[in-house]
Amino acid sequence: MDLIAEGLKQGLIRLEDGGKYIVYVPQGKRRNYENPEEKVQAEAFLRLVLVYKYPIARIRQFVSVQMGAETKEADVVVYSDDALKSPWIVVECKKPDVSELEFVRAVDQAFSYAVAEGAKFVWTTSGLKNEYYEVPAKKPKARITIPDVPQFGVEELAKFKFAKGGGTTKTGQKLFDLEKVTEDELTRRFQQAHQALWGGGELNPSEAFDELDKLIFCKLWDERKPRKSGEPYDFQIFTEDTREKTERELLERLKKLYAEGRKKDSEVFKDDIRLSAAKARTVVSYLEGVNLTETDLDSKGRAFETFMGSFFRGDFGQYFTPRVIVKFIVDVLPITHDSLVLDTSCGSGGFLLHALDKVRREADEFYPKQKGPPEGKDHFNHWHEFAEHNLYGIEINEQIARTAKMNMIIHDDGHTNVIATDGLLPDDEIRKKTKNQGFQYSRFDFIITNPPFGSTVKQTEKAYLHQYRLATRDVDWLNPKSKAAERPGQDTEILFIEQCWNYLTEGGYLAVVIPDGILTNSSLQYVRDEIEDLYRIVAVVSLPGTAFTNTGAGVKSSVLFLKKLTEKETKRMRDTKQALKDSIRKQEKFEAHLTDIEREKKKALRALNEHPEFANLGVAERKKNSAYVEEAKVITEEYGSQLDALRFRFAEIYEERRRKGLPDYDILMAMAEDIGYDATGRDTKTNELVQIGEELSRFIQAIEEGKA
Repeated sequence: MDLIAEGLKQGLIRLEDGGKYIVYVPQGKRRNYENPEEKVQAEAFLRLVLVYKYPIARIRQFVSVQMGAETKEADVVVYSDDALKSPWIVVECKKPDVSELEFVRAVDQAFSYAVAEGAKFVWTTSGLKNEYYEVPAKKPKARITIPDVPQFGVEELAKFKFAKGGGTTKTGQKLFDLEKVTEDELTRRFQQAHQALWGGGELNPSEAFDELDKLIFCKLWDERKPRKSGEPYDFQIFTEDTREKTERELLERLKKLYAEGRKKDSEVFKDDIRLSAAKARTVVSYLEGVNLTETDLDSKGRAFETFMGSFFRGDFGQYFTPRVIVKFIVDVLPITHDSLVLDTSCGSGGFLLHALDKVRREADEFYPKQKGPPEGKDHFNHWHEFAEHNLYGIEINEQIARTAKMNMIIHDDGHTNVIATDGLLPDDEIRKKTKNQGFQYSRFDFIITNPPFGSTVKQTEKAYLHQYRLATRDVDWLNPKSKAAERPGQDTEILFIEQCWNYLTEGGYLAVVIPDGILTNSSLQYVRDEIEDLYRIVAVVSLPGTAFTNTGAGVKSSVLFLKKLTEKETKRMRDTKQALKDSIRKQEKFEAHLTDIEREKKKALRALNEHPEFANLGVAERKKNSAYVEEAKVITEEYGSQLDALRFRFAEIYEERRRKGLPDYDILMAMAEDIGYDATGRDTKTNELVQIGEELSRFIQAIEEGKA
């Protein structure tokens, strides 16, 4: 129920001045509705009336309470009599983002009001978190945890509040089913729960994130467990004799849920829940009434991503590609439910999730009248089969890989084939290490990825490096003395271009975010040559320099769209290039020019040796003679310059003939200067990637139809 909407409808409240003020009609109180705490107060008041059915005449807001010499104000007091002489419930309201310490103080404050007034129950709420207590008559300062405050006319409470389908206990207490929530509210619940876990210093933020992930996993598992109507959910606070017992038994239930879930998904989490019982209760208090399964898929997905991003954007910023870039890349590619899709550096799973979302939209077109199982079985199977069998991700950081799995689970699956390992390992080693047989070369139709920039893999550190062509130096066709050799190291983003080619099927597409240096640095021409041999270059889309500022990366980047050539096409390309080089060397008499330069160099050095000043010196003496060494250096540099000029001239000849001799095709080139946000993350209201994406989609379709 939308309490505010229903309260307005029934005339219990009124909003004035464009919603700036709220008027509580029964008491004629006008308050500032822009105050976050006032919104919580309004919902608490309306819940007591509309849900718990207390007569309005027995509810008073902003009640003066005498505390010794001081007068305080209780937010809401519910009375058990019409004369308002017997306080029954004291309600204390706090703003939604209240800290755990402030919330504890609010509970203390509410208790002090209840004791002073002689009330029997206490309800402290922030809207996101609720705690309920009974005040014992004989020991008023003691606190008995209860699952809820009693509803009107109820004397005896159940041990729990939430049950499948709701229902009513034998004593008349209404039970509640789980509720769907908004994206904003779910984000705040995640953030508040995380803050509560590490705020006291017991866990660091990273550990707290892992533990919260585990409990979200338990929550989802609990919702998916089969249970009859009226049966209680396990992921909630059951009240026992003492707080300690309440928390202990809650933790035991959570660990049981966790163990059950891990039997099916052993790769999601490999270690046990490490939270204290008290910390576990804190998390449960934020999530127990929320229906994660039924909450709108996009809303809960964005909520988790927003929460996740707010935590990880710092040390882990490189694992996040901005949503607008991910969406652009996935939208332009012709991915369908039959496609096999891989991200070789999947980070938190953004590319995989958008691919899944694209197939869900495809299901909407195929089965427009179906919404979900069981009535939408075909719709569900359409995208769920894709999620389970066609989506693959590799992430080297184990914590981020777990986060990607959780992100997929939050989105209703697709996590099965997300693995934690080095994405540059050979496929057979990955299969052996992870036991997942899906990671095979030449298998995938689409690879969508943003590989890590700036890291160098060294030959001395990784045994697999020699297997990459881009980690070796070929013989220089203009330097007869050169030999093929291993490079001492290679940048990861360059290696991933080759590894993605390994994984793609012939005709498959790669969309990869790369630093612009790969496209422009003269020293990386060999990388561009290799790309030309392996792929048809489809498009190059330049991104603004601010594209990754929010994730902590400042490297100017572009998105490269490539289509894997067939083995014959690659061989033909390489053979054509080699034949062209051989032809140029022969026609332009490269060896003769080289011999002339070498002969002239030897002649100059012989003349230097015969010079009267050095003629009588032996070889060893010449090496020690500074004048001789300097003259020899001048000669070597002069003829070295001639050699460089010769090679440059032949390279220019090659480039000129190469452009004419190699296959000619169109490449879409685009520059996006505004992609929807600036360097601070502020919305600019303009996204040039939308228009570029539309044009690129048409271009790729033309390629697939053989028209481009």
